[in-house]
Amino acid sequence: MIKSISLLLLSFLIFSVSCVPNKKIILLQNLDANNRIADGELIPYEIMEYRLQYNDIIDVQLTTSADMKENGFSPQSNQMNNNRMMGQAGGDIYYMTGYTVDKNGNIRLPLIDEVNVMQLTIEEARLKIEVKIKEYVKNELYVKVKLGGIRFATLGEFRRPGKYVVLQERMTIFEAIAQSGDLTTLAQRDDILLIRQYPEGSKIHRINLNDRNIIKSPYYFIQPNDMIYAEPMKTRELGAGENASQSLSLFISSISALVLIINLVTR
Repeated sequence: MIKSISLLLLSFLIFSVSCVPNKKIILLQNLDANNRIADGELIPYEIMEYRLQYNDIIDVQLTTSADMKENGFSPQSNQMNNNRMMGQAGGDIYYMTGYTVDKNGNIRLPLIDEVNVMQLTIEEARLKIEVKIKEYVKNELYVKVKLGGIRFATLGEFRRPGKYVVLQERMTIFEAIAQSGDLTTLAQRDDILLIRQYPEGSKIHRINLNDRNIIKSPYYFIQPNDMIYAEPMKTRELGAGENASQSLSLFISSISALVLIINLVTR
């Protein structure tokens, strides 16, 4: 009886004292299975030109020649100041002032009504909107169209999982992770799930952040409405320590429990 209990607890200890190895948490490694990328080597990007989709928000600004003469190249307005204050407060600047692409791919603009921008690049959308506006505005004008920030969500083993809006045109997956407070020690970095939105629906891509070749992949730069999910390692399921200190503490506690059980059984 005592021997069986001892063997059972010994097996538990073998599983428990293991901690997370550095190879599992170090990013951008040269893994044996892939082509090595030397430090200092120029790595070409695979940048996919983003095309507008359902639920995107774009910012459309119109400036006429009269506006330029009065305000110069940096016109200020109460709306712009309100937007700046909202951004500093952590709000979504363009949710209230931008134009959302509906399920039919249209945005609705003042005066010219609906314009279909589905599957257009930002530049293509700008040119299309400009043509529509020129039907009503005869003065010289300048039309600026921007994507209203990059919206993405992080779930699972992040220190600050949540939904974020970043006001820039391009963002890497590592910047998105940093925005979420980094991954926890127990996050499975070699099998991150990236849920990406496409015109036909969504696709799940599995990526390896430990591999330096991620920089060459089309998933290095995130896109609007991406969701990043980090699964936990098996260590969490087993209840093992994250590092040597925690594992040693768990080992000592297990030994104490083993001695206590043996004393109770042998009485």
